[in-house]
Amino acid sequence: MTFIVKFLPRKWMSRQIGRLVNIKGPWTPWLIKAFAWFYSINLAEAEHPVAGYACLGDFFARKLRAGARPLADSWAVHPADSRISEFGIIDRGTLIQAKGQNYGLVPLIEEPAAFAKYDQGYFVTYYLCPTDYHRVHAPVSGFIRSVTYIPGDLWPVNSWSTQNVPKLFTTNERVYVEIATEYGPVGVVFVGATNVGSIVLPFALDLQTNQQKKASRTVFEIPVEVAKGSELGTFRMGSTVVLLMSPEIRAKIPSLSVKKGSAVRVGTALLSI
Repeated sequence: MTFIVKFLPRKWMSRQIGRLVNIKGPWTPWLIKAFAWFYSINLAEAEHPVAGYACLGDFFARKLRAGARPLADSWAVHPADSRISEFGIIDRGTLIQAKGQNYGLVPLIEEPAAFAKYDQGYFVTYYLCPTDYHRVHAPVSGFIRSVTYIPGDLWPVNSWSTQNVPKLFTTNERVYVEIATEYGPVGVVFVGATNVGSIVLPFALDLQTNQQKKASRTVFEIPVEVAKGSELGTFRMGSTVVLLMSPEIRAKIPSLSVKKGSAVRVGTALLSI
């Protein structure tokens, strides 16, 4: 599989897929229904009926109806409808990608102070498949201090790829959002993948991903306040989120009560302090 994928024009192909799913036409309702049937998507959870979406891309990035994801009464919540592919302690700047595959914290977010902020803290990796709701929400309340865009490749991020493509999450395109909290920083890393047309952040609308842009970092002079459970960003197709938590958080909570391979939903409890 690697042999085939590595010769594909992954970034170009992803841009074209992004354009295709945004084509509007009379076939759109049928296409959305077929897509929802194939992936067993609960249409009753969507904000609008099928006829309310102009194209498949809009449906893919849909909002949910009010109350579809109740917010847990805990300090931190899961940021996405997804499956937990890995979690653990960031040890000497290293995170686990999959069994036998590791990658570095510093190259992941390209933050000079990354080691001081997160080493010996926790990480949780969330995989979003096409079945999932594709908006990512703030896991905690706090203040967004900065956003870093890191251009890169667009390899698939499914389980086969994480097990066989070395340093996948530091190779692919990504966006790192840093949230300041009373217990130190919490980082949310959006990792792009094949057929991810774009990553959109509502508080950084000038951000353009998969457009052959250079790396950039925005530090907000006035930090952007964010409430736990509020919308943080959207994948225009499926991908992965890596959540980073400071060692101060780990000192408050010595272990994470999560299970590898388990499915989680936005807003359900991750940890209480």
